[in-house]
Amino acid sequence: MQIRYYIDPQTELPHIYNHGVSEAEVEDNLQSPGEDRLGREGSRVALGRTSGGRFLRVIYVLDPEPDSLFVITAYNLLGKPLRAFLRRRKRNR
Repeated sequence: MQIRYYIDPQTELPHIYNHGVSEAEVEDNLQSPGEDRLGREGSRVALGRTSGGRFLRVIYVLDPEPDSLFVITAYNLLGKPLRAFLRRRKRNR
């Protein structure tokens, strides 16, 4: 799967770096998300746990190219959203 990242115009680096997230963590989350649901304006939201144990929310859109994604941002899943995600996973098992 081809994954492209939004580049922050100020730093000229992937925007996910602003949130302390690496490409490997994003790819890990996208390969086996706990949830993958519709977001706003045609985006998708993948919630899940990385192999390192970190919970992330990854916001992306499907690219027109086959087997390709464009990651807009990714950040830690914390607080109430994390608790709600864990409850949903527990309930669905």
